Amino acid sequence: MFPRAITHTNDKSFFLFGPRGVGKTDWLRRTFPNDLYFDLLEARTYSLLLADPTRLGERIPGDYSGWVILDEVQRIPELLNEVHRLIESRRLRFIMTGSSARALRRKGVNLLAGRALTRFMHPLTIEELGESFSLKHSLRFGSLPSVYTEQDPAAYLASYVATYLREEVQQEGLTRNLAAFSRFLEVASFSQAEVLTMAEVARESSISVKVIQDYFTILEDLLLAVRLPVFSKRAKRKLITHPKFLFFDSGVFNSIRPKGPLDHPELAPGASVETLFYQQVRALNEYHNLEYSIFYWRTQAKDEVDFVLYGPRGIHAFELKHADRVRSEDTASLKLFLRDYPGAKCHLLYLGNEEYHDGDVSVMPLENALRKFVTITG
Repeated sequence: MFPRAITHTNDKSFFLFGPRGVGKTDWLRRTFPNDLYFDLLEARTYSLLLADPTRLGERIPGDYSGWVILDEVQRIPELLNEVHRLIESRRLRFIMTGSSARALRRKGVNLLAGRALTRFMHPLTIEELGESFSLKHSLRFGSLPSVYTEQDPAAYLASYVATYLREEVQQEGLTRNLAAFSRFLEVASFSQAEVLTMAEVARESSISVKVIQDYFTILEDLLLAVRLPVFSKRAKRKLITHPKFLFFDSGVFNSIRPKGPLDHPELAPGASVETLFYQQVRALNEYHNLEYSIFYWRTQAKDEVDFVLYGPRGIHAFELKHADRVRSEDTASLKLFLRDYPGAKCHLLYLGNEEYHDGDVSVMPLENALRKFVTITG
């Protein structure tokens, strides 16, 4: 398996959040092999603690001083009250994994009132993959660990979509209408890396806008998708207000996206480029504590910059092109953005091999930019 960038070097309890399949359990078992482990996906453990959360303390030896790991803690939110009690009364240390802090908060759960840190795990980064990274492979299949180890990554992704994005969402009681949710997923895939219009998705899905709003919230709660806001600080132009939608992984997006001749197949590769860049940048930003917030920029005149990073280290604007050559007009939106934000660093990333400058815009191959991302933005 690949070494992970995430580390934990102090003795404070922590939550580890991330979508299913990013490798949380594998990392825990390899990093804490001799510590006490409770798998809440295991039926007997789940039933036992669901019936009476105080049984957790009874199953931890009185003289135990190691870590107590609760895997998929969101399945029994009431356990956090017992965890809180055990931290206070016995000074125990806990590691709690789950699909989303937001999902727990929506259930009215207090995340231990500062007694535990919050960490996130993402799909594999280019740093973690090292020489195993393949741009072509990651654009098509994404960066979940299994797609780099399975002999048939397409079959794995199809299973992931079927068992998690559909069946488990239903099993958790998040939606009762599996057919409608499946239809929604396919329609939502056409909004990938696009400005999101709820009414349009509702119309194409034949589902009410209210239900569509709930479905998008489910995806965000489970860390499976994000709605990227518009960068509007000190705006000098009229900007749109709708967010941009992105599934969390390019392979998951490609597995959901219908592939028939009437499904605009020519648009999918560009969306995959943006998705891969976003999933890599989000992970690298967090693992290296770069402290950027991530936006996009789009004027009402439809001038658009795919990603804007804003934080204590400055402003970086990125435009992505699914092409091996750059035309002069490809940098127009970045140059417009630069007029409004003269201190910004602007980058155009593409699939070619040359690295050069077009005025104040840095033009770089996508893979080079990802490998140098921390240096570029740090």
